[in-house]
Parts: sequence; C-alpha cells; structure tokens
Amino acid sequence: MTKQCFGKAAVPLSPAVRAGDFVFVSGQVPVGGDGKVVPGGIGPETRAVLDNVKAALALAGCELKDVVKTTVWLRDRDDFATFNAVYGEYFPSEPPARSTAESRLMIDIAVEIEAVAFKST
Repeated sequence: MTKQCFGKAAVPLSPAVRAGDFVFVSGQVPVGGDGKVVPGGIGPETRAVLDNVKAALALAGCELKDVVKTTVWLRDRDDFATFNAVYGEYFPSEPPARSTAESRLMIDIAVEIEAVAFKST
C-alpha cells in the first residue's frame, strides 16, 4: 500500500492523505479563502467547514458521497441542533458514521470536522 499526500497547509499537516482506497481528511475549520474565520456562529461555520471538507476530498479525487466516517468537535453542546440541521443538508441520504463531542478547540471557532472516505483507485 502506498501513501499519497494532497494539498498544503499553513501548519504541519496534509489536508488529505490517500492510503490505499481510503482518504483521510485532516480536521477542517471554518476558515474562508481569505484565511479568516467565517463570522456568524455555528450555522455559517458548519457550512464553511463542510465546504472545506469537500475541497480537501476533491484534492484526492473524492466527493462527500464517498465519506464513510466523520468526527466532529463542537465548542458548545447547545449548538448541536443547529449543527445537525446544516450537516444533514450536506449528507441528505446515507450519511456516514459519525462521532460528535464537545471540546475546547485550538482556535476561537465553534466546530471542527475530520473525515474518512473510501473510493477505489
């Protein structure tokens, strides 16, 4: 099995790594193209994060439909209902397995998501 890294980040990580038929997407945060945190709280942040997950998947030739597992960290469990509503828009049918936890995050954001996709090469 070979490993292939995709993309560059400002910190020491690869946005996406393919290992065989699996693609691992590093935790994505709600940062826009300008490098700034998207304003507006959990709804807009969740959209930005999932758009960033989608972009990282694309680097490795995958789409959201290929995602088999996500891990989600929320700053505040009270944001869960709003987060879940937005998340459901991105995975409207056959959503991936998911773990969600409340956690203090590395920067002042409301949500971070990592993903694992499966797509045969």
